[in-house]
Amino acid sequence: MTKKIMVVGEVKNGELRKVSFEVIAAGKVIASEGEVVGVLFGEDVSHFAETMLHYGADRVILVNHPELNNYTTDAFQQALLQIIDDENPEGIIMGHTSLGKDLSPRIAVKLSAGLISDVVSIEEERGNSIFTRPIYSGKAFEKRMLKNGPLLITIRPNNITPLEIDESRTGEVKNFTAEIKDIRTILKEVVRKTAEGVDLSEAKVVVAGGRGVKGPEGFELLQKLADVMGGAVGASRGACDAEYCDYSLQIGQTGKVVTPDLYIAAGISGAIQHLAGMSNSKVIVAINKDPEAPIFEIADYGIVRDLNEIIPILTEELTSFSKSLPLL
Repeated sequence: MTKKIMVVGEVKNGELRKVSFEVIAAGKVIASEGEVVGVLFGEDVSHFAETMLHYGADRVILVNHPELNNYTTDAFQQALLQIIDDENPEGIIMGHTSLGKDLSPRIAVKLSAGLISDVVSIEEERGNSIFTRPIYSGKAFEKRMLKNGPLLITIRPNNITPLEIDESRTGEVKNFTAEIKDIRTILKEVVRKTAEGVDLSEAKVVVAGGRGVKGPEGFELLQKLADVMGGAVGASRGACDAEYCDYSLQIGQTGKVVTPDLYIAAGISGAIQHLAGMSNSKVIVAINKDPEAPIFEIADYGIVRDLNEIIPILTEELTSFSKSLPLL
């Protein structure tokens, strides 16, 4: 059965986030031969509509309003509910990001809809969509299906492969005027503490440090390696608690959940709370002086040495390798 699926794009720091393309791909699986409608919020996002069409959206709705330039629960909830009422989709998909995790349960309550969050894969079985999501801090997976009512899901970044970009794809771009009133939250200033560079939650390579890094200077070493590999730096809660780095880098049960192609854990023991945030990484490399560290139990590759010896060697070798590559 064909369906109309609405997907929410995300703009951050003036760029369209990669998860916006992943929700389109997820929408295509669920919609079958139906329609995938992209939604973008903000006053200056019209130039992203074409990109969403190139990545597979059939139509794009632009919601222009000054209250939507930065995320607030009140404004986005009001706007999205109005679009849903106007379009009447069979399903709504968002990224399992800070925006999606805050907005999706509120929309689900308003629609009296079921919500399946943190989806990592989607299968079609006899016309029904089967969603796989991790449970018990990533130690197990469950499969879920919604039988009745509108479908509402969030997908974990870096798990649904985007469609190949095709610049020949075209579609309607529609402006939608939302009525936003009685705002209880006023955003006066945005203070960014995270470093410029690759978004941690969407990075293909993550270099993470724990208490074994032993100070802020250790994280400078990790940053150099991450820069060479085009990746992002993360941290365990222990490193954040010790004030080696900012909490915005925290990965784990109470931090960010990442699923990179390569995860390098430097000086991280491997507490279960940390594993909950990175255990589904495709390849895990552990660097730790303690051969009994729990992190080695889930690592694909392990190096039992001082990270202060290994990280500079890796950085130097990878730098030399990248310089030897021919220019494209």
